[in-house]
Amino acid sequence: MMKNSKYILAGLSAFCLLLIAATSINSSFLEPLRTGVGYVLVPLQSGVNAVGTGLYNAIRNYSSLAEAQQENARLNARLAELTEENNRLQAEVYELDRLRELYALDQEYMQYDKVAARVIAKDSGNWFHVFRIDKGSGDGIREDMNVMAGGGLVGVVTDVGDNYATVRAIIDDDSNVSGMSLRTGDTCNVSGDLTLYQEGRLGLDHVKREADIQEGDKIVTSHISDIFLPGILIGYASELTVDANNVTRSGTIIPVADFDNLQEVLVITQLKDGGEADAQNPG
Repeated sequence: MMKNSKYILAGLSAFCLLLIAATSINSSFLEPLRTGVGYVLVPLQSGVNAVGTGLYNAIRNYSSLAEAQQENARLNARLAELTEENNRLQAEVYELDRLRELYALDQEYMQYDKVAARVIAKDSGNWFHVFRIDKGSGDGIREDMNVMAGGGLVGVVTDVGDNYATVRAIIDDDSNVSGMSLRTGDTCNVSGDLTLYQEGRLGLDHVKREADIQEGDKIVTSHISDIFLPGILIGYASELTVDANNVTRSGTIIPVADFDNLQEVLVITQLKDGGEADAQNPG
């Protein structure tokens, strides 16, 4: 079959050459032949030109498509690189902002020695009500040490290992902090309540009815606390109302720290009972 195709192609080629030669001879005798050949050759040449042009365009389009695909792949790779770089830069900016905030907190409470730590785990749930940090007894961390972040008090150390410590946040149901109004010194109790914290609040109770604690007052840790060092900001008083006993008032606290996404904290390496020296030299 292939051999026959070669013969047919060769025959057609010879026929075309013969027609071209016939139309090239300038003779009145061949004029009718040239005319007839023209009717055959011109459409044939047009067909050949059309096929050739189509093939050329197809080859050119295929080449352009291949180049476009290569360029598209290159641009996609570059886009992926730029996206990764942008994400990395955003993460670095976010971390820098957090560290600046932590540094400002350190400067605000310069009277206390502190150790910076990173949060490495937390209990199940939406918030950091019990979490673990990457510093432990080897770094001078002891139980009952106060922990700060986000502008104020976060919680207290409850368990310590060689290279880690567990912190119970003040939003935990088992947490109670003795507080006071920074403006007047009147005392109150700040209670953790995970249900209440769904609204971003802590409990505020045991406020004497005649006490001058008002909406918006800064509530800090008081001097009478057994564990918490004095003067650490907890949050702002809100929604104070008189209790049913008509003797005390209660309300809520808007905490200054964000317990939705804790990443770095400061641990105050000083105990309320004055055990700083022991904390720095455990054992």
